[in-house]
Amino acid sequence: MKRPSILALVTVVAGLALTGPSAAAAAPNDLQRTAQAVVDAGPVGYLARVNAKDGVHTATAGLADQATQRRLKNKDQYEAGSQTKTFVAVLVLQMVAEKKVALDAPIERYLPGTVPNGKNITVRMLLQHTSGLFNYTNDSDFAVRALGEPTKPIPVEEILETAFSHPADFAPGTGWSYSNTGYVVLGELLQEVTGKPVGELLQQRIAKPLRLRDTYLADPFAKNTGPGFAHAYISDLSTDPATYIDTADWSLSWAGSAGALVSTSRDLSTFYSALLSGKFLPKAQLKQMRTTVDVSEGMGYGLGVYSLETPCGTIWGHDGATFGSVSMTFTTPDGKRSFALDTTTRLYGLDPADPRLQNFAAAFGQAQMTAICKMHGKPVPSGTATQRTSSPELQFLDQQQMQTAVAKAIAAS
Repeated sequence: MKRPSILALVTVVAGLALTGPSAAAAAPNDLQRTAQAVVDAGPVGYLARVNAKDGVHTATAGLADQATQRRLKNKDQYEAGSQTKTFVAVLVLQMVAEKKVALDAPIERYLPGTVPNGKNITVRMLLQHTSGLFNYTNDSDFAVRALGEPTKPIPVEEILETAFSHPADFAPGTGWSYSNTGYVVLGELLQEVTGKPVGELLQQRIAKPLRLRDTYLADPFAKNTGPGFAHAYISDLSTDPATYIDTADWSLSWAGSAGALVSTSRDLSTFYSALLSGKFLPKAQLKQMRTTVDVSEGMGYGLGVYSLETPCGTIWGHDGATFGSVSMTFTTPDGKRSFALDTTTRLYGLDPADPRLQNFAAAFGQAQMTAICKMHGKPVPSGTATQRTSSPELQFLDQQQMQTAVAKAIAAS
């Protein structure tokens, strides 16, 4: 099946090869050490929060805002990218539980004439990335538009027009390919069924019941980019030293119901733990959510969440990325323990062998594995070689296209 195009530097898990005896179990100071190593490799800031059996452990390094030199705090809000998809999936499954939407009904029933071949594309397929709809964020012209006029909102109609101008990747239900388009369509479905925008539904049906006070859908901008908010940065490696572009005031309309969530490590940990421990969705809908299709060895994608096998144990959740942020929240299979992390910078370079990319990949991978193993209460595998497993995170373009688009954005700034 078709795999998503993933920048070499962005990975969900960097599993370390077992080349020697296991190290000691991941300790709080290990979280801080690896956090600092990530920032030393180029990002402006990094934070992690682990809810483990022995308590909550946090680590923070770097800045929230380069211009003011404001230090990053673990409680700061950040762009959560495709973790938005889990929230949207929950809203859709709530509609299913209330019999307002049927998972295996064609999207044509709810949005007549909107989606090409909509009579053969079901709601489940949109949730699970098996619809075959082209991923609009892989369109290079759309990327130039979004980066060239970053503060100008992009209407949903333009997003869907871009997506539907491309042929389908495959016939509905015959393959798997990560598609942000499907979740933009689901946002339209929710508004059609309820008469309310996704952001309002998210507040009423998820944020308020779970007391997620720092979580919302950007509409289309972050509400506050001052103290309490971690700015997201593009790091352009075509210059030496690298050029950093602050994207905090950019519109997130290009991501919409596929990735415009703003949240915190605490809120996201609360949400994913409540969801995956069975405390939020009805049992029948949670079972549907956790029924996966194989994406690659050790990875299965359900309805807005996925499972991944790691050297320290299985994890469930989702990751996300915007132009300048890479984040993720995962739990143990029972949802009782969790970790959330965010790096507030994405590094872009034309040459994947660029040592700056390699150094970041190694540091970020080590930080992720430290958080995973701490959550599971297991030792971090020792060794120097890394085996990277790419994730279906919110990806805008392949490496060369992204580098070109970012260069144009720099020239226009």
